[in-house]
Amino acid sequence: MKFAYFHERAIARKGEKELKARLPKLASAAQLREQSDAFYLAEMTRGIFRAGFVWRIIDAKWPGFEEAFSGFVPLYWQQVPPERLEQLADDTRIIRNWQKIETVPVNARMIVEISEEYGSFGEFLAQYPSEQQAQLLTYFKKHGSRLGGATAQHFLRRVGWDGYVLSPDVLTALRNHKLLEGSETSQRGLKQIQNVFNGWHEETGLPFSHLSRILSMTVDATAAEPKRKKV
Repeated sequence: MKFAYFHERAIARKGEKELKARLPKLASAAQLREQSDAFYLAEMTRGIFRAGFVWRIIDAKWPGFEEAFSGFVPLYWQQVPPERLEQLADDTRIIRNWQKIETVPVNARMIVEISEEYGSFGEFLAQYPSEQQAQLLTYFKKHGSRLGGATAQHFLRRVGWDGYVLSPDVLTALRNHKLLEGSETSQRGLKQIQNVFNGWHEETGLPFSHLSRILSMTVDATAAEPKRKKV
């Protein structure tokens, strides 16, 4: 199915001005390279703590996170002493979720290993093609911690890398138009999704993140809600 159909539907629902205002901002390859490895570990961690929690609470406490994690330097956190992690479990500056605290050394190690090969994590992202996002998500899930599902997708969106986010509205639109048959977490489903977005990108020249956001605006969220019984 041509993306023009979805683009026109999104404009009809939201208006062209609002649609443009909602499009995500992208970082250039140079901007991705300029960011430190500590920045990327911090943003990964922020996304992990946001998952299943009220985002504004995490964002409000984030300066405390930065202090408690001493700036998120991956070279330190990849081999952090166990007692340092235990201290964080009692640190009131952060949300004291032990399972999420434990992700930091694992993800720091992944970032360090990538940096050793590419020079920096930002260089790795700058070189990685959006046409292969499914493979990148699989890599993060395999080598990182708690980076499955939408967490890694939101991380990439926040740092400005060009990629789709499989929000409920995006998945609904894909399924409604028979563009996704498998589970979005399966290899088959990820391949289907990647092929669809690759085709639309080739058709329109639009960034993947813009395709994703526009697609999400074609779905009427209230239409999918079940009717409540009167009591």
